[in-house]
Amino acid sequence: MSRLLVLVLLLLTAGSAVFQSWGVDAAPSIYPTGTTIYQPDRTWNGYTVLNSSLSEVVLIDMNGNELHRWDGMRGYPPRLLPGGYLMGGLGTRRPHLESITFAQLDWDGNIVWKYDGTEEVQLESGDTVLSARQHHDWQREGSPVGYHAPGAEPMVDGGRTLVLSHKNLINTNVSDKRLEDDYIFEVSWDGEVLWEWLASDHIHELGFSEDARNAIYRSVPWHEGRQSADWIHLNSATYIGPNRWYDAGDERFHPNNIIISSRSANIVAIIERATGAVVWRMGPDYRESRALQELGQVIGQHHPHIIPEGLPGAGNLLLFDNGGNAGYGSGNPSAPTGVNIVTRMNSRVLEINPVTFGKVWEYSIAGLPGFLFYSTFVSSAQRLPNGNTLITEGVVGRVFEVTPGNEIVWEYLNPHFNEDGAPNLVYRAYRVPYEWVPQLDRPEERAVIPPRLSEFRIDAR
Repeated sequence: MSRLLVLVLLLLTAGSAVFQSWGVDAAPSIYPTGTTIYQPDRTWNGYTVLNSSLSEVVLIDMNGNELHRWDGMRGYPPRLLPGGYLMGGLGTRRPHLESITFAQLDWDGNIVWKYDGTEEVQLESGDTVLSARQHHDWQREGSPVGYHAPGAEPMVDGGRTLVLSHKNLINTNVSDKRLEDDYIFEVSWDGEVLWEWLASDHIHELGFSEDARNAIYRSVPWHEGRQSADWIHLNSATYIGPNRWYDAGDERFHPNNIIISSRSANIVAIIERATGAVVWRMGPDYRESRALQELGQVIGQHHPHIIPEGLPGAGNLLLFDNGGNAGYGSGNPSAPTGVNIVTRMNSRVLEINPVTFGKVWEYSIAGLPGFLFYSTFVSSAQRLPNGNTLITEGVVGRVFEVTPGNEIVWEYLNPHFNEDGAPNLVYRAYRVPYEWVPQLDRPEERAVIPPRLSEFRIDAR
């Protein structure tokens, strides 16, 4: 199947389900799900773990067969550890985007480690419980970015865990509104908090202009249900990990430093773990230097991280540049309050030299309508040992693997749907080696050759 036909199929996939949920019947309503493309000799074969909804996590093989399920595991993100352990958030505190208990489960779903000690919170039922308030990201010691890399396996029976969490507070340097602030901490296996960091304490280090600070103070979006303002919305926190920049003497890239992502403000930044200071930054305004101008404005990005040692592109920054609306600054006709001042209606995946900001590699839909690759939120990218990249286009529930030349060699469309007919989004998907799951025999790998769309018919007999 040609690349164009694949993209048309994906447009039908995304458009059909979304339009159905809006009560619009203009788009086709029938399309395949599961694994739709698979070239076994060109992929990095293994298991893929993903949230098939916000209340269950599944493990699939390359042919899309569901091999195991953890009901009740929200993930956010779900990650498989060596030995068949699953780690992520349990229980949802609505309407907050956070998990109540952060836990490691064994293959059978038993809790072998958990943390829920950030603070007491009140649930919708009125009950008060201890909660981790974890959201969007976490890392277990041994694996700086949370996915497979040679020589960097996450610990399963000890070690520190980095957790992205929430705290509510008022900081008038940010706004006079009550904030749902982002709180990052490290916790030991025994539950002791070893290090902590609050985003609002560092607003002056994040490159905001005076107009942006004014917009945040006066117009930061207020969430009535949460009774707070999610002012910066961090969606990623990973360790830098061992890298060539630090080996060459650049202290900003100390392996223990932490790289974060603000979706609302279009900022990627590095926190110095020793001091808490922001020592490196990309954004929010990509007119700041010629190199950033050439890169182009990054909007609402997810999952920025330094590619780990042992993988192709090691030391470069990899991220999913969502597009959509984001950013603070001076008002304009489409953003009169100075909130969501920049817009781009397509996504791209970028690999960037973090020292020069030069673009190393990009996946996008050059020469075709941008909406053919577009996820306004969630999503991720994982560098695989063979040089391919696993991309989660999360809003439409699509996960696919591309070569360095941007050819799709594996594709999976989430077959689980919401009650209104819309596809269940996939927050992040991760590929792991077969050896990490000793409970399963290595599956058979069968090529999936998609039909030519012009010849694809449903038999009416």
